[in-house]
Amino acid sequence: MDYTQIKETCLYIPDLDQAQEFYHDKLGMPVISKEEGRHIFFRCGTSVLLCFIPTATKNEKVLPPHFASGKQHIAFEVAASAYPKHKAELIKKGIVITHEQEWKEGLESAYFEDPFGHVLEIVPKGIWE
Repeated sequence: MDYTQIKETCLYIPDLDQAQEFYHDKLGMPVISKEEGRHIFFRCGTSVLLCFIPTATKNEKVLPPHFASGKQHIAFEVAASAYPKHKAELIKKGIVITHEQEWKEGLESAYFEDPFGHVLEIVPKGIWE
């Protein structure tokens, strides 16, 4: 297969409004779709972040059933030159940086959590190049 990217990434969350407040209001991701009691989807660059209520999708009848629990992890890539600005924005919005990691060539990433305890990260372009 000739992959071009991961198009969708999924997190499982218990509260759509809280997800919207965090991912849209604080992180600035546009809402693509919201279905009460089931999901909220966000645009994240060229990808889509899917947030599902696991009790709704665990017994899915139309699509394959899916769900998860525990601390899930995803990383959001930002331009390397804008990384310090984005990290400062997180802090300004009251988001606690829980860990900073130094990677090769002096690049670093910042870890933080969403309201559900998922481990999120911002990484500058170039970390996996």
